[in-house]
Parts: sequence; structure tokens; C-alpha cells
Amino acid sequence: MTGNGQHQLVYRLLLAVDIQGYSKRDVREQLLAQRQLSDALDRAARGVGLDRAQWDKQVGGDGELATLPEGVDPAPVAGDFAIGLAEALREVNGEAAGGRGRLRVRLALHHGTLMAGPFGPAGDAPIVVQRLLDAGPLRRLLAEDAHRDLAYVVSDSLFEDVVQTGFCALSPRAFQPIKVTAKGAVFRGYIHTGRIARDGDAGGGERGGPEDRPAADARVFDFPALVAR
Repeated sequence: MTGNGQHQLVYRLLLAVDIQGYSKRDVREQLLAQRQLSDALDRAARGVGLDRAQWDKQVGGDGELATLPEGVDPAPVAGDFAIGLAEALREVNGEAAGGRGRLRVRLALHHGTLMAGPFGPAGDAPIVVQRLLDAGPLRRLLAEDAHRDLAYVVSDSLFEDVVQTGFCALSPRAFQPIKVTAKGAVFRGYIHTGRIARDGDAGGGERGGPEDRPAADARVFDFPALVAR
């Protein structure tokens, strides 16, 4: 709210994260997964100089929707934060004995306009990031790759404005476009299909540039959104 009591429209970076298969865990496993995800997010945030205590978070049992503070540089969040989260998850899962015990996560990023509301942020931006987080292709990326710990998607505007600039630590060529239809609306984004890793590691740590983008004839994966946990 502004000083005169009017709602204020702001432009922010939003981050949504969700634990895959959360409802299939028992209570002890759910609590463990929550703690592990919180620790992994803290570690990834510290790696790019951010403090999650400063984020405006709307928390659910299996994840959160976070609005980052004004002035946060989106390039390190889109690149180094995602890499740091993937590294933290690989560390956690290195000691997991079985498939159900592993922490496997979906991550979505978008920047756009919103307003603060009594039940969380209101506006198009929170809807976009949540629809991308629930996208069928993102869920299938984890379901079809048993070795993947993190499935990552960015909105089309964030991809165009940030990932392709050359200041992001992930190569644009590691992303594939998707189009999601939900409740009569279309949402477009880019899924990272390689291995989310730092420079020199296989499958996507290589830093990109404006000319290093998906091929013009790259296939757009078009799916309805999924909402089931």
C-alpha cells in the first residue's frame, strides 16, 4: 500500500518452487522434505548474495511463491541461483537411499507487475509463474528422467530479457520453448532441458550470449497445464 492508502503496482522478480510427489510422503517424510528444501533455497540464495528472510513468501506445505525485493538483479537469480539450487539438491540426494526419499523439485521464474494483497500477491505475474510451475512438460521432465533433481522453467519475457543477454550463467541453447494452456489462457516459457551445472560441467553450465539462442525452428512443446500434486 502507498502512503495515501491506494494500492501500488510494483514490478518484481517472482520465484515459485514445488516438491514433486509431496502428497505421496508420510508426515515425517514431508517435514524432512520441507526442511531440506528450505535449507537448499537458503544456500542457493546466499550464493547470489540474497537473504530469503527479505523475500515476501506465500508458503504452502510443498513449496512457496516468493516475491523478491526491489532492485534484485534477475541475471544471477536466473542462472547462478538455479545452479546453486541444483547443486544443493544433488548433495541432499547423494545420501538418499530410495526414490521416494529423494528431494526432487520444480522451479519457475518470472518478472512482472503485481500488487500486495491480504492473501498474497495479486496480478498477472503470480498467475504466470504458478501456471508455468504446474506445466505438464515440467512435471514430465522429472518423471521421465530419474537422475534429474531439478526441473526449471522461466517465462518467455524473462528468457528474452535476461537469459539471452549473456549475463546469465546458463546457455540459452539449453532451453526449449513451451506453451501451456490453462483456463482459456496461454502461458509461454522456456524449460531448461540440459544438466543445470556450472561452467565446464556437462549439459548447460556454459555461459550464453545474445546469438546463442534456441534455433529458429525449435519445436514449441504445447500442453495443457496440470494442477494435481
